[in-house]
Amino acid sequence: MYIAGLVIPVPEENRDAYRAWAAQSAAFFREYGCLEIVESWEDNVPDGKQTDFRRAVAAKPGEKIVFIWQVWPGRDFFNAAEEKMHQDPRMDEAGEPPFDASRLILGCFQPIHVMGHSHGT
Repeated sequence: MYIAGLVIPVPEENRDAYRAWAAQSAAFFREYGCLEIVESWEDNVPDGKQTDFRRAVAAKPGEKIVFIWQVWPGRDFFNAAEEKMHQDPRMDEAGEPPFDASRLILGCFQPIHVMGHSHGT
C-alpha cells in the first residue's frame, strides 16, 4: 500500500465545479490502478500558531481546503502509473482545474500503521 496525499486551496464558489472535476479525475486514476480516493472538503480547519493547512498552501480569503488521499498498490506501481498518466493525452484534455494548481501540495507516504483499512499493509 502506498498513499499519495494532497492539500488544495479551492475557491468556495467552485465547490460544485471541483466536485465534478474530482469525479472525472477519480475515474481516470482508477483506470491506472488507484485503489481508493477520498476527497474531503474543509469542515473544521483551525488556524495554527506556527503553521496550518491554510498557510501551507497560501490560501486566500474565500478559499476552502480540500484534503485528499489516494491509495495505490505500492510505490513502484504509483510511479509507473504517474508516468503513464502524464503521457495520456486526456490529462491535457481535462481542462483547467477549478483551483490554482501551483499551490497544490503533494506528498507520498509509506504506511507505518493501518487500522480498519480493507487493503491491509
